[in-house]
Amino acid sequence: MQVVVLCGGRGTRAYPFTSELPKPLLQVGGQPILRHILELYAANGWTDFVLAAGYRADVIEGFARGLPSEWSVDVVDTGLETGTGGRIVGCLDRVDETFFATYGDGLGDIDLGALLAFHRSHGGGATVTAVPLPSQYGTLALEGDLVVGFTEKPQLQDHWINAGFFVFDREKIRAHAHDDLERGILAGLATNRELHMYRHGGFWKSLDTYKDQQDLDRIWSEGRLP
Repeated sequence: MQVVVLCGGRGTRAYPFTSELPKPLLQVGGQPILRHILELYAANGWTDFVLAAGYRADVIEGFARGLPSEWSVDVVDTGLETGTGGRIVGCLDRVDETFFATYGDGLGDIDLGALLAFHRSHGGGATVTAVPLPSQYGTLALEGDLVVGFTEKPQLQDHWINAGFFVFDREKIRAHAHDDLERGILAGLATNRELHMYRHGGFWKSLDTYKDQQDLDRIWSEGRLP
């Protein structure tokens, strides 16, 4: 199975650190977050990668040349302004019937074997890994207007969000082809009742801003990065 990794966005929320460098190449623990993502799949036995590049595709290609020679790494320039869905559709001729896909800026200790088994069990065309919504604010426990407890930045267990780490069936993606992955492809799959959610309760964090990079560096220094 191939692993398609979305590496083509401009990473505007991490500007100016992405003014010359694609966001997946921002470093965590001394190496690009993209390398951490690829190593997660490789550690589970999947080393056939398709990197869907766009912004500074030449830099992604340079990064790919430094990866282990025993891995298969195909860099596809999917266009500068292409959306996340269009990037995946642009890689469909490089993948088999079922393939992994994920974002180039999210890390987690996902059990990829269990994810794939879940995908094969439900018979739908797509699986998205979901995690509880992490709140950026502290929450208050109340008795009337009396504060009886305070939780700093909890996970909101009643709300689940898209964490990437997808498994897709190629022809289902082709049937719902759209330039926008979230508002187009995933929405279409959900409407047709073909999208299933794999719940992940372990570690997950995305690198959207410079603060996220600092947080991930701290997590790495504490030995908690997968």
